[in-house]
Amino acid sequence: MFIHDLDCGWMEHPFVRSRFLLSTEDEIVKIRSARIRGVVIDCSKGMDVDDAPTLAQAEAALDAEVAAIAARPIVVARVSLGEELQRAAQIRKQAVGLVRTVMADARLGKAVELDQVSPVVQAVTESILRNSGALLGLLRIKNKDDYTFLHSVSVCALLVAFCRSRKMDDETIYQAGLGGLLHDTGKALVPDAILNKEGRLTDEEFEVIKRHPRDGYDILVKTPEIGHIPLDITLHHHERRDGSGYPDRQPESEISELAQMAAIVDVYDAITSDRCYHKGMPAAEALRKIYEWSKFHFNPTLAQEFMRCVGIYPVGTLVLLESGRLGVVIEPHETSLLTPKVNVFFSTKNQAYIKPQTLDLSKPFGFGGGDKIVRHESPEKWQVNPLQFLNIA
Repeated sequence: MFIHDLDCGWMEHPFVRSRFLLSTEDEIVKIRSARIRGVVIDCSKGMDVDDAPTLAQAEAALDAEVAAIAARPIVVARVSLGEELQRAAQIRKQAVGLVRTVMADARLGKAVELDQVSPVVQAVTESILRNSGALLGLLRIKNKDDYTFLHSVSVCALLVAFCRSRKMDDETIYQAGLGGLLHDTGKALVPDAILNKEGRLTDEEFEVIKRHPRDGYDILVKTPEIGHIPLDITLHHHERRDGSGYPDRQPESEISELAQMAAIVDVYDAITSDRCYHKGMPAAEALRKIYEWSKFHFNPTLAQEFMRCVGIYPVGTLVLLESGRLGVVIEPHETSLLTPKVNVFFSTKNQAYIKPQTLDLSKPFGFGGGDKIVRHESPEKWQVNPLQFLNIA
């Protein structure tokens, strides 16, 4: 059979590539040993199997389940996206600078100074409370050189938003945000040649990467007044409910709720980001993957709650409408994540920019709506920057 896709993250399987012809029994053993529960095969390049659903059938069934999850209430923003964007941009810059400093200090053996970290976590939290879409939308912009620092800020912001959507208390939200910001501190001890390697890691290199949760814990545990939650998130954000994670291969019953939440957030941000060895996938596709993987890797209830938290089409997502227009999502609907507010700015029929207009897809034609999302689109495909159109009056 020809393997078209291994149903797991690209850092979680032992093969050089995700698409290849199965040629030995050893390869099948490798797939099973990696606890991969399903694969997609290309019947035009290899053997078929009679009783498996087609890719289209499997995706249709998954889409139906995702749509059912999307039709539930979400947290409403306190201020408009436009009001929050400028503040969010400053917070993003400040937080990235802080993580860079923390990593540099960790390499030199210096302790993390909480009095420098706490104000940044508080600023992130306050921005998320005002309008989560602003900061989360801006944090989707990552360059490959700064990925490690931006990823830490993204995990912080996403985890704060996730906790808030689950109505956790303020202190827990703060501690979770602290854990999110510091969760990859151990990567300071990973050689840059491994951390930024273009191409798949060797088994030996992956073992070095797998040390970062324990290394991060060992660094943070020396920090005076550090709480249990940040330490737990740092040590266990790579654990999986089926016991296939690291460093302790904990089963679901032993993984704390916040560590399970951090695991979802960490993977979501990683697979939606461009890396030196992989192109990030659109947010909508990533959420479908998170939902699919929750059968074995993540808590299914938490995965569904996270999907409702960030939205099937998060703020900043480029979408194609039935009218042929391209738009950027600027605000989720309160009860249906499939009908957000969208700023349209480009006609795919005329291949030209159009006068920007805000549509509320929950409303009918003539009342500010009258269109429907067909699918998410790649900004690179259309050579547009949707984030330029986030703040249209």
